[in-house]
Amino acid sequence: MAIAEGADVQRAEKERAVGPAGLSRRRWAVLGVLAAASFFDGLDANIVAVALPSIQRGLGGGFATAQWAVAGYSLATAVLLITGGRLGDIYGSRRVFLIGIAGFTLSSGVVAAAVGPEMLVAGRVAQGATVALMLPQAMAVIKKEFRPEEWGIASAVTGIAISVGSIGGPVVGGLLTDLDLFGTGWRAVFWINVPIGVVLLACAIRVLPESRAEQRPALDLSGAALVALASLALMFPLVQGTEHGWPLWSQVLVTVSLGLWLLFAAHQRRRSARGIDVLVPPSLFRRRTFSAGLIAALLTFAGATSFTFLLTYYLQFGLAWSSTRTALAVAVVPLGITLVFQIAWKYGPGRPRLFVTAGALTMAAGALGAAVLAAGGQTGFAPLAVAAFVLGAGTGLSSPVLTSVLLGSLTPREAGAGSGVIHAATQFGAAVGIALIGAVFFGGLGGAGDSAPTGTGGSADVYADALGTALLCSAAVFALVAVVARALPSRGVGPTEDPVSL
Repeated sequence: MAIAEGADVQRAEKERAVGPAGLSRRRWAVLGVLAAASFFDGLDANIVAVALPSIQRGLGGGFATAQWAVAGYSLATAVLLITGGRLGDIYGSRRVFLIGIAGFTLSSGVVAAAVGPEMLVAGRVAQGATVALMLPQAMAVIKKEFRPEEWGIASAVTGIAISVGSIGGPVVGGLLTDLDLFGTGWRAVFWINVPIGVVLLACAIRVLPESRAEQRPALDLSGAALVALASLALMFPLVQGTEHGWPLWSQVLVTVSLGLWLLFAAHQRRRSARGIDVLVPPSLFRRRTFSAGLIAALLTFAGATSFTFLLTYYLQFGLAWSSTRTALAVAVVPLGITLVFQIAWKYGPGRPRLFVTAGALTMAAGALGAAVLAAGGQTGFAPLAVAAFVLGAGTGLSSPVLTSVLLGSLTPREAGAGSGVIHAATQFGAAVGIALIGAVFFGGLGGAGDSAPTGTGGSADVYADALGTALLCSAAVFALVAVVARALPSRGVGPTEDPVSL
């Protein structure tokens, strides 16, 4: 008994022996693993963008392959994100997190070794699916391992890690593609994930604690299946329709998708009325603030993600820029987000309507600026980088405020499910934006998209015209965000010091 009591005292003393910022050494190790995984996700979500033109030249498959390589990743994450959180509650956060890391590392190897476009897209979808297993577990571990007053610190660290990864992703991707390490070309962009993933998995096995929910939720497999089918029925015609001239089947699938989404809504209402766990609680959408905020967040990510995707193609195929030069221009977008993020998080929640509206109009200005530069033949690095920075700054003004508004509208019982819906909506918005606005861009290219990039003559003009038309659509999306923002409250909660990334 005395020995047991002595051990308890020692454990308590170790728990009180905290380091900087009030965190113990063990918890620093846990936070380090979570931050590394967050950085890993931010890096890989953006590292592929600049390499896509090289991938297309190497594997073929047309522009649809490039769209699927990005949109498939986001779509798989969106569809499985909430289910991933439920799996952590049922089987334990540590176990699901480790499976996610292992799966992501393995699927990265599959993408790197791809011998055709189908294998590449399958690997990217698998990457997105395994990310959906990792992401929900990070917050669950933070809530268990840290005291409530430390949640803000831990969330800030993981949020910063994602931002750093997002900024570094395009740059690292461009450099690796141009360096052509060991003759691997663009494949090095994905091979780099394998050793990083192995090291991260070993660290996670060593330091992550096991945890699971006291009351295990039920898996809504039928709801997840309906979401997957509805999403694919929408995405497939949007991505493939351009290459096939928008045949009748593409229009039929869009109609089928609408019916499946309505069926999913009815399914969720029935399960909720019977007291059974659902993917998306219908009660969330009875609040005007949550509904408006979720739509605004979805549209924001649809426009911002497609902007980066299209700018990459214009710079490399239309202007014949190198991967590294393109990467530096594209990296200005997340840089703009990061530089204004803290200001928006601190002061925006008190004036949500103002900040979201200002951010949306700033994003629209950035998109229009890039369209005007392309149309006017202004192909210098500085003007295009400024337009990209403006769009990034607008995203940074609005996205943290939307996060605050959405999370603030949730009750404590809805926090877990609601946050999963928010993350899934932003990922889904990114996928739909690439598919829909990408269809406008690639449709405008016509036959010019099949030729090698020269950066001069008629081909460059066609790319500039296609980009201008697509960015007008992006600007319209951002203008719609400003309209939706009118439904947000003019006054909100006071300033906060705890940044949380979408």
